[in-house]
Amino acid sequence: MFVSVVLDPGSPDTARAMVSLLTQMGFKKAQRSCYESMKVSVDDLSKLKREIDRVTDYYDSVRFYQFPVGGLFVITELKEKRWRKCQFQGNPAPAKAVPKKAVPKKPVARS
Repeated sequence: MFVSVVLDPGSPDTARAMVSLLTQMGFKKAQRSCYESMKVSVDDLSKLKREIDRVTDYYDSVRFYQFPVGGLFVITELKEKRWRKCQFQGNPAPAKAVPKKAVPKKPVARS
């Protein structure tokens, strides 16, 4: 499963602890405060979330982007020491094109 983790630490000590956890789990830095991995199992992800919960405090924020999870795109966020989870269905049905109504043409004035 693909997992991307975005960090918003409240202190430098917390930032170092979270980065250390992510690198130990095989995540690679993709951008500033963003780490990604293509090889995370569900068990490893659960362990990582528990460890991040252990090293963070109220002022830290972490967001996990996971795909696929049962065909869904999942965003999990730790904010103010509370976990929140959103799930989105992938590939929504395309919107059908609505045919335009024919507009009658104005008659041409003859002189």
